[in-house]
Amino acid sequence: MNSTGSSTSAVETAHAEIERASPSLKPPQLRLASVDAYRGFVMLLMMAEVLRFRAVSESLPDSRFWKFLAGLQSHSEWVGCSLHDLIQPSFSFLVGIALPFSITSRRARGQSFGRMSLHAWWRALLLILLGVFLRSTHAGHTNWTFEDTLSQIGLGYGFLFLLGFRPVRCQWIALGVVLLGYFAAFALYPLPAADFDYAKVSVTAEWLREHGHTGFAAHWQKNSNFAWAFDQWWMNLFPRVKPFVANGGGYSTLSFIPTLGTMVLGLIAGGLLRGDKLPSAKIRWLVIAGIAGLASGWLLGALGICPVVKRIWTPSWVLFSGGWCFLLLAGFYAVIEMWQKRSWAFPLLVIGTNSIAAYCIAHLFDDFISSNLKTHLGQNFFWFAGVAYGPFFLGLAVLLAYWLILFWMYRRKIFLRI
Repeated sequence: MNSTGSSTSAVETAHAEIERASPSLKPPQLRLASVDAYRGFVMLLMMAEVLRFRAVSESLPDSRFWKFLAGLQSHSEWVGCSLHDLIQPSFSFLVGIALPFSITSRRARGQSFGRMSLHAWWRALLLILLGVFLRSTHAGHTNWTFEDTLSQIGLGYGFLFLLGFRPVRCQWIALGVVLLGYFAAFALYPLPAADFDYAKVSVTAEWLREHGHTGFAAHWQKNSNFAWAFDQWWMNLFPRVKPFVANGGGYSTLSFIPTLGTMVLGLIAGGLLRGDKLPSAKIRWLVIAGIAGLASGWLLGALGICPVVKRIWTPSWVLFSGGWCFLLLAGFYAVIEMWQKRSWAFPLLVIGTNSIAAYCIAHLFDDFISSNLKTHLGQNFFWFAGVAYGPFFLGLAVLLAYWLILFWMYRRKIFLRI
């Protein structure tokens, strides 16, 4: 719909309803449909894990199509980047984008810096604990681990909030300090000894042959690096069934520090979007920043200076994934804000305006919904196209159920906020 049309687009109607439902989202100009759509796209990728492309691919080993889809939905084993790897950095990046809008909104309602600070630090604590809770839902005890996306954001959110009140120059400086400081911490940590027993830290000889590093890049080796050493102390401060030795995937608590760098990139982008530049100028800036991020991150990895590893969130990963985040934001902003093509984004908007709810639903309701679908429709109902495709069609039904729950919440103006 163009700006002179007599009717209101679905996206515009959605935003109007959201603004009436939640005072924290006023004034209306403090929301961008493009940001909500980008957030909805990211959460859709996460919820779409239920489609189980890998299970279908394993049943059809000769199908390049399903192998391709499975690759998109899988995390890189160590170095590299897949579409699925971009979910967490995008979610963190979007937290940064939202902050300038949130600060402006709260200022417009007369909130003091002290009140906003208390809310920010309280929000940070809730995000950390919610992440721990979600990691503990299938355990017989509280699983004190902090690599969940929400916990990682929470650990850095208070510092991001403080940076939100600083000039953009200070935000760039803070980003440099974070990346260089984190790089130095890994680079200065001693390399593992020649007789280091990787088997004891969940790293097999086969894994080392396929994904291991040599030379300077070995400072970022799986479960023998600075962040791993920190977690061997930190994680054992909490009650555990058995002592923490290593995370099987190589993830670490200290990744929240470079994740803060990703959020700062989002903070800078959010400031740009709130600024007075023409939409074309904003898009040009985002595209240039995106290309620069991709090139610099890739170059650091290619030269062996700092490998691009999402699992430990290396500084090169911050730059590389940040580049993709800038480009994705530019794409959504161009289509929705500049070209005014908005109606198509409504399904994403339903998800993106309730992202915390979407995150929790995807983590808590999968087994409940799938088991009830099989109970009421029959164990073999979704296997009508063959055994290989059963997991996909069952997952498609679960994904639809997720969206319908979020749509029900949206229609009733229920938005989960922290």
